Amino acid sequence: MDRAIKRKILELLDAHRTMTIATLRPDGWPQATTVGYAHEGLTLYFLCGKPSQKAANLARDDRVSITIDHDEDQVMKIAGLSMAAHARRVEDPAEARRALALLIARYPEQKGMELAPPDAADIAFFRVEPKIISVLDYTKGFAHTDLVAC
Repeated sequence: MDRAIKRKILELLDAHRTMTIATLRPDGWPQATTVGYAHEGLTLYFLCGKPSQKAANLARDDRVSITIDHDEDQVMKIAGLSMAAHARRVEDPAEARRALALLIARYPEQKGMELAPPDAADIAFFRVEPKIISVLDYTKGFAHTDLVAC
């Protein structure tokens, strides 16, 4: 992967905290939801409820599509990421603790708020490993994308 494009991907991952993730429902239709995420390099982490539809979908088929972007008031400033990836449940407790620490660090505004920490028995952590990343950058021209295989 080209160093400049990897730097751009990491900048976009750092600049955002939410992503839309599409999983596959049992009937084959995609289901898109928004989740908070953290990342280590190109590996993303998110959590969801163990009994959620998203977790059930991923238990059947770990393929996902993801978008990361935000609303721009100028069309030619649009920049974001689209990914084809695999999202696999984190089973290792040490990795789950690291993922939780990364997620907490992404939301410093939550410090000091009266939030009950999620019960580990109720949540599932997922590791997202991109296979293909499309880097959308309109500053390089309308609908400009760079396609990167990971």
